[in-house]
Amino acid sequence: MKILTFFSLFSTFLSANSINVEENAGQFFSSGHTNNWAVLVCTSRFWFNYRHVANTLSVYRSVKRLGIPDSHIVLMLADDMACNHRNPKPATVFSHKNMELNVYGDDVEVDYRGYEVTVENFLRVLTGRLPPSTPRSKRLLSDDRSNILIYLTGHGGNGFLKFQDSEEISNVELADAFEQMWQKRRYNELLFIIDTCQGASMYERFYSPNLMALASSQVGEDSLSHQPDLAIGVHLMDRYTFYLLEFLEDIHPASKANMKDLFKVCPKSQCVSTPGHRTDLFLRDPGSALITDFFGSVRKVEITMETINLTDLIKEAEQKDNVQQMLEMVTNEMNILKLWFDSNKLSLNLNKTKFMIFGNHTTNIDVKIVIDNKTIERVYESKFLGVVLDHKLCWKPHIKYLCMKMARSIGILSKTR
Repeated sequence: MKILTFFSLFSTFLSANSINVEENAGQFFSSGHTNNWAVLVCTSRFWFNYRHVANTLSVYRSVKRLGIPDSHIVLMLADDMACNHRNPKPATVFSHKNMELNVYGDDVEVDYRGYEVTVENFLRVLTGRLPPSTPRSKRLLSDDRSNILIYLTGHGGNGFLKFQDSEEISNVELADAFEQMWQKRRYNELLFIIDTCQGASMYERFYSPNLMALASSQVGEDSLSHQPDLAIGVHLMDRYTFYLLEFLEDIHPASKANMKDLFKVCPKSQCVSTPGHRTDLFLRDPGSALITDFFGSVRKVEITMETINLTDLIKEAEQKDNVQQMLEMVTNEMNILKLWFDSNKLSLNLNKTKFMIFGNHTTNIDVKIVIDNKTIERVYESKFLGVVLDHKLCWKPHIKYLCMKMARSIGILSKTR
């Protein structure tokens, strides 16, 4: 009797577990997309529009944290606030008071900057009508299995959004661009978010399928700024994007939050304006669309019956072994060098001695070099003869260093006028 009871409980557990697996699998495949892209655009120049750059970088930070790589993000910033001479903290852009959260970070990859941020370039990115010489990083290489997030922020009005105070994009032009994307099979589902005055007017003319839109304000309403900072001298963000960022901070890659939860972000009591959304063109129930369907990332998965060649994986493992052997050799040679220094009454300052491994494939290998029973610190960037070298030789730390140096110099010069 005990055996029968045990098997009954065990079968019940297996059936319940299989149901949970099927539910999770069904939710995972409900979207039908295999990759994610994001197009993030700040259309405003000049220091007093600092908040629009912070808006865009906040969304950029969130989508990267949730898994969308830089290779699938097209970032367009009309001005470089991080290197602006009026910035009291060069190479930073803050979204919270008291400089709590720097959304600029160390690895921001801006694809279109300054006067490259135009209506023409934006529409060309969406529709894929770019010159053949355009580098891959400036292209939206999506397909009919791509979920795309498009975020816009700047100054706008009823039916238009300004680009750098010199030109405008209308809601009709935007709607036609999305229709071209659909006809050219450039997206599976598209989420459009805009933070600007009278933002809802920008999605009134949309007519393409599988498209969902959100806006920070209704027609006739202003989208208000938030987080004034006396040290920086400007407002740091707009209200809607600030509360959107607060919401996204609680989202993780396995989160079950859906788009209906996103609709509740920043009610009128917080935003002052009335956020709006449009879902009639979206083919799924917004409640079944996860936040991570647009703000996160999935990797392409292909089922095949063919034999998989593991030669490359074996070679990678062998490379790790080779690195370890090389490091043992370096350790031995460094200890011999230390003995030579000591015998010749010379000193080797081990506290200032560092080492760096160059290359993309060795950064995750746990390595140690020990000299005279002291572990040498591994670094990922180092300044040598005025040049900041990094382990990937991508020069981003050196460029950041130059930006900070130039910003300080320009700030000093501006005070002498």
